[in-house]
Amino acid sequence: MPSRTLKRLPRPPLLVLGLSELLILMGSVVAAHYIVYGHFAGPEGEALDSLATRSTVFAGTQLAALVSMGLYHFQQRVTFGEVFVRVVVGLALGFLALAAIYFMLPGLLVGRRVSAFAAMIAVALILPTRAFFIKRVDENVFKRRTLVFGAGQRAKVLTNLRRKADRRGFKIVSMVPAPGDVLDESSESVATDMQSIAQLVDELQVDEVVIAMDDRRGNLPIRELLTLKLQGVEIIDIVEFLERESGKIRVDLLNPGWLVFSPGFRSNVLRRFEKRAVDLSFGLLIALTTWPIMILVAICIKLEDGLRAPVIYRQERVGLGGKVFEVLKFRSMIENAESDGQPQWATENDARITRVGSVLRKYRLDELPQVFNVIRGDMSVVGPRPERPAFVEELAESIPYYSERHSIKPGVTGWAQLRYSYGATSEDAIEKLQYDLYYVKNHNLPLDLLILLQTVEVVLWGKGAR
Repeated sequence: MPSRTLKRLPRPPLLVLGLSELLILMGSVVAAHYIVYGHFAGPEGEALDSLATRSTVFAGTQLAALVSMGLYHFQQRVTFGEVFVRVVVGLALGFLALAAIYFMLPGLLVGRRVSAFAAMIAVALILPTRAFFIKRVDENVFKRRTLVFGAGQRAKVLTNLRRKADRRGFKIVSMVPAPGDVLDESSESVATDMQSIAQLVDELQVDEVVIAMDDRRGNLPIRELLTLKLQGVEIIDIVEFLERESGKIRVDLLNPGWLVFSPGFRSNVLRRFEKRAVDLSFGLLIALTTWPIMILVAICIKLEDGLRAPVIYRQERVGLGGKVFEVLKFRSMIENAESDGQPQWATENDARITRVGSVLRKYRLDELPQVFNVIRGDMSVVGPRPERPAFVEELAESIPYYSERHSIKPGVTGWAQLRYSYGATSEDAIEKLQYDLYYVKNHNLPLDLLILLQTVEVVLWGKGAR
């Protein structure tokens, strides 16, 4: 399997956790079946293989629901109480999804009593499993032992990762000053002797070497690093390392050469066809299932602002290749919210937002009409959020690589929306751009489906809304 594919796999601890909870969910159905019927055959004598099939469907659906609750974020920081709530809500959503599956495929039905007992057993076992995971994941059991070659300004980015959740995947065992580095005295674990990198790798049982030199020209020990790579030690650039650990691409460390030669940032006919098929499928599905909600929203807007008040708000946004299009949204602000004609960022507790609008924005219901932008082809279901032309012009002048986010269609939801709250400043725009660049580089069908699943968490908990 290519290394690029391997790097996209979930982290080992998450794989262990996911497999453990999948087995718990399957086992809970089997145990509940025995509690209700006293044996492993159903009331009409279904075979054991039928029970295995039904428990697998039950467990797979419920696991997907737990993913949608954000319970598989590697950098997640939640209390045990929040985990309990998310597990319970996730299982409840899973039962809604199972109801639809049972309606279409009644042969997979798990009875109500069995389902109820299975849910109780699953919660009773998943919670202590989660508690054990939360405790162990922050220890060194799963962490990669990392040696950093460099101790200057670029390496300082690593030592500035203070949050425990940001450092779950690795442990810096040493930092080796490189020629040309301006040594930062605050850097942790800086090697003070003149041992070679190979000696340190052997003594400290290093898994990977991160190249974080301030100046590579003529200073990179190619032969030594090649020897280590052939011995199975991973050699990784700091930009790629941070991409893997944080899910974003640091624009302050980028250079054009990295963008050109880095794997990713590719688009081909098959991927475009695949993405368009997903867009049409999800766009039509959302339109068909949410039209009653859209009608109710329209009625609420009319009741608050009067029968003559417009329901739909049209606004120019920048899309694929810098092309301007009109995005459709339910109006959540007062009419003529920008009476002076000057574009304004929405702010926290913005006085222009109506009472109905505050609810719409909290639960992202104002975005529902964008499914018609998706069906029309202006937008994708998943992608960078489209910005207004005036903001794009301003941000592109001050932020390097900002225009690269327009190399794919903008989306109704996206990676940046999952990983970062609402942005209303140029600093926020830089942070969100870093997540957008990660998506532009790595977008594929599995990532799109993961984003769609985890968007459920954003909607239910109103994360980042203004």
